[in-house]
Amino acid sequence: MRPKLLLTALIVLLLSALIAVKRINHSSQATHNIEKSSNNNFSLFEAVPIEDAIGPESFAFDPLGEGPYTGISDGRIIKWQQNQQSWINFAITSPERSLEIRILRLMFEPFVSLTDSVSQPRNYCLHSKDISECPPYSHKLWDPCVGLMSCACGSHILCEYEGYAEISTEFTTGIAGRDGCEGPHDHDQMEHICGRPLGLGFINTTGDLYIADAYMGLMVVGPNGGIATKVATQVQGVPLGFTNGLDIDQRSGVVYFSDSSSQYQRRNHISVILSGDKTGRLMKYDPENNQVTVLLNNLSFPNGVALSQNSHYILVADTTNCRVMRYWLQTSKAGTFEVFAQLPGFPDNIKTSPRGGFWVAIHSRRERVLEWVLSYPWIGNALLKLPFDIMRAYSYLAKWRGSGLAVRLSEQGEVLEIFEEKSGNRWTSIAEVEETRWNFMDWVNNNAFCRQV
Repeated sequence: MRPKLLLTALIVLLLSALIAVKRINHSSQATHNIEKSSNNNFSLFEAVPIEDAIGPESFAFDPLGEGPYTGISDGRIIKWQQNQQSWINFAITSPERSLEIRILRLMFEPFVSLTDSVSQPRNYCLHSKDISECPPYSHKLWDPCVGLMSCACGSHILCEYEGYAEISTEFTTGIAGRDGCEGPHDHDQMEHICGRPLGLGFINTTGDLYIADAYMGLMVVGPNGGIATKVATQVQGVPLGFTNGLDIDQRSGVVYFSDSSSQYQRRNHISVILSGDKTGRLMKYDPENNQVTVLLNNLSFPNGVALSQNSHYILVADTTNCRVMRYWLQTSKAGTFEVFAQLPGFPDNIKTSPRGGFWVAIHSRRERVLEWVLSYPWIGNALLKLPFDIMRAYSYLAKWRGSGLAVRLSEQGEVLEIFEEKSGNRWTSIAEVEETRWNFMDWVNNNAFCRQV
């Protein structure tokens, strides 16, 4: 076959795999159970958009029940303020970024008698490269540190100035010095600089937030936010190439997390699937001894993770193979690995349900042509060598061909119920689903989350 004809055939094959009209065969047992359990009452949900960025990937509520918090494409972790019905900045993961503190209100209380009178409260900005180094108190000051080095510490201001007065503040955080990171667009070319927070999880006893950043590794930030600190960037001499999902054992403080690939970064995640890459790992971090241990390796795109309620096992999404795997931590099966559930599409994050079992977000259904392509790794590798941006092609086509859904599985891996739109107002992708006593929430379309109303 001529090179041009071969190239054309491969391109047609790729497009067919991405936009095939026919769905996966519904005669399989797992899919059959899903269809019987469908629930499509989407009128009960409202979308809350994300401004100035895209790509909410997972979310978490803090120990006080506030939030949710989510990481977005420009490297920020933002928090939902229910009383204000808006998002505020909480933290960033890139050490190259500085944090801008905007003072909203100043209340001056004279500490000593000075000749100068107190000026009217006004807004100003303070900058710090490492807020985590600030002590948990504020210095005394009269004038708000004009022209001097200063930094913010929790809800106080640390400032060096020759005047004296006591100051208390209320402020929100904004991001400064972020050339190329701002704006409601795809930040994939800047992710390695801006950071890309994915999995999130709070320690209930301390309020610390652990973060799986796709490029920065496993990180943690205190309950007041700021710049996150790196916990692990490599394990057994192998760098974390695509840190993804995490979950926390609240009894021990151990953090379980996945590294999806050591060969491909997040911005090339389609390559992980098409190439048949098997360099993924499931790991645990023990804060007691600051050690990271590899539980499983040679995995195909390990994604979201979820610990069982009794901590006997942990689930990990096997995205490439459209299934969820179970790794036993305790009982006589400890150390063994098995298939937990086969799914009709590509699983993303996993969350426990308060009604029992687990919610699995399925990013999109796997269609027949794509299933065939993935069964022959040489085809996927050939597609990756074509002279065009496969990630861009996938992103464009997913906007009008995506078909996300959410499945609740029992503790035995059986399908209990599903949320999937069939009335025409489809959800192009779903990254995570969480159910609470008050509402039910899930991420949709990479730029908003939906909540039950």
